[in-house]
Amino acid sequence: MPSPITLRLNPKTRQRVERIARRKGTTTSDVLRDAIENWIEREDSAGSAYDRMKHLLGVVEGGDSALSVKTGKRFAERLRARRGEL
Repeated sequence: MPSPITLRLNPKTRQRVERIARRKGTTTSDVLRDAIENWIEREDSAGSAYDRMKHLLGVVEGGDSALSVKTGKRFAERLRARRGEL
């Protein structure tokens, strides 16, 4: 069972919450519960480093897709090319 909590709002914020509740056909408590849950999801979703960055993985396009393959061999080839050995 949910436990009650006291929350003090300034008049302007309370009016805005009440207006949203009327528009949605729900209670001010439901609007505040939803707002708090959404805030918690954003704030508490830090998780691991992978979780924080997974939306960035795989977003870079173009270039050589096998950059980590045979890096030692490619590096040696570049050095020889600089020296004019190729």
